[in-house]
Amino acid sequence: MDITTDVGAILEAIGEPAILLDADYRILLANEAYQAAYGDGQPLRRRRCYEVSHGISVPCDLAGEHCPLKNAMTTGQTSKVLHVHHTPRGHEYVNVETWPVKRPDGAIKFFVEVLKPSTIAEVESGDGLVGRSIPFQRMLGCVERVAPSETSVLLLGESGTGKELVAHTIHERSASAAGPFVPVECTGLPESLFESEMFGHVKGSFTGASLDKIGLVAAAEGGTLFLDEIGDIDLAEQVKLLRLLETRQFRRVGSTESQKADFRLICATNKDIAAMVEDGTFREDLYYRISVFEIALPPLRERGDDIPLLVDRLLKRLGSTLSISTAAMDCLKRYAFPGNIRELRNVIERAVLMCDGDTILAEHLPDKLLHHEPGEQETGGSEVRTLAEVEDEHVRAALRQHRGSRASLAQKLGISERALYRKISRLKAG
Repeated sequence: MDITTDVGAILEAIGEPAILLDADYRILLANEAYQAAYGDGQPLRRRRCYEVSHGISVPCDLAGEHCPLKNAMTTGQTSKVLHVHHTPRGHEYVNVETWPVKRPDGAIKFFVEVLKPSTIAEVESGDGLVGRSIPFQRMLGCVERVAPSETSVLLLGESGTGKELVAHTIHERSASAAGPFVPVECTGLPESLFESEMFGHVKGSFTGASLDKIGLVAAAEGGTLFLDEIGDIDLAEQVKLLRLLETRQFRRVGSTESQKADFRLICATNKDIAAMVEDGTFREDLYYRISVFEIALPPLRERGDDIPLLVDRLLKRLGSTLSISTAAMDCLKRYAFPGNIRELRNVIERAVLMCDGDTILAEHLPDKLLHHEPGEQETGGSEVRTLAEVEDEHVRAALRQHRGSRASLAQKLGISERALYRKISRLKAG
């Protein structure tokens, strides 16, 4: 057998969809699993991977995503990323792992790319996490990596960004998935009841304790304990929580018998915990216990590409068949949504009630969306960017969204094809 036959046999043996690439992103070989899952009916050989998988005319990193081939080329090591791929079934999330194939002298000759479908989120619809914007994808990539482990996770994000949904997604993909998911709202947990609620109590341990009670820690046995808004726990309760995490043991109120605690810990907060440590309102030792793996959830104002998807899902959840006008959608995209997805849900529910026809119009939205002027929250505060930076960002967005040739994109941008090539070259150099 020649080398092509040998490599083809290796790709088939992998089982998962796999391709062999050169350093110029060209597909040299594709196994049957790849052709079945991601082929478009056209020959794949010599086509560039980003054209097939994303329908774009430039490498992923120039369209705002991480490029595993470029990472592998730069580091000489295996690179793994979560991407949105174009498939015959529509857009889907895929874990892409790229291995450099080296010559005896250490120089990279080829790349093997293996693709594994991910159910971490839906690109266009679904009951769980939904979205495809770049900030959302980067957050999902962190979730995908940490979920199978037992590592403690700290979710950081504004109110309404979906921290509990992300926590539940991590739980469902962990070794503790068969166990319970126990959410604890720390904001509404009174200091006087903290120990009783968290650790439970025995009958007669205090006035009103007429029965034995199992605490939330015991209820999470073999599963996940999710402490929401952990930044609202008082210092006195932080000490008790720290002891639980250090010893993995607890005692019910009124009992002298220690019990073992077995749970995966996920915490969340909308506060700046690091700043709270600095000013002494949050224990430093507890912070390091809960923040082994931090994940920042992007606010909705950074997820403009996801708003149409989220609106569609919210309408379906409400059982509505209404469509939404372009003007109304533009209002939604311009608004900063300080309440994030929770506020968007309220806006859509109100619009459905206000609409008498078959289409939600701008007039059906709250006045604050109609008369809203972009301010610091949307423009990144008082920082003024150069025109070159603004242009680069616009070109990247156009490359990410455009599904045609570079010539057609240049025409849409109102520039020559040669000018577009110069701008792409500048992006590559940067």
